[in-house]
Amino acid sequence: MIVSTTPTLEGRAVREYLGVVAGEAILGANIFRDVFAGIRDVIGGRSGSYEKVLREAREEAMKEMSEAARRLGADAIVGIDYDYETLGDTGSMLMVAVSGTAVRLG
Repeated sequence: MIVSTTPTLEGRAVREYLGVVAGEAILGANIFRDVFAGIRDVIGGRSGSYEKVLREAREEAMKEMSEAARRLGADAIVGIDYDYETLGDTGSMLMVAVSGTAVRLG
């Protein structure tokens, strides 16, 4: 599956637009507690544990989106967009969402 944030793929023609596909991953309060428990690995203002959890959530959302595109018969997804939102009354959950347009290439 070719995935791109651009609306087109250089040298490849879009033969058919199959529709919007999306994937989401939600991180709950326990994830944040575990991440902050490991905050000792902060180097230069960055938390490796927190970044790892976000990366895993982003990868899970991409996997879900790619599977949706495959079910439509797509061989690429263009115009991918990532979004991060806090959820819940206290903002204790984080949602990573990714969406794009599933296409068949010529």
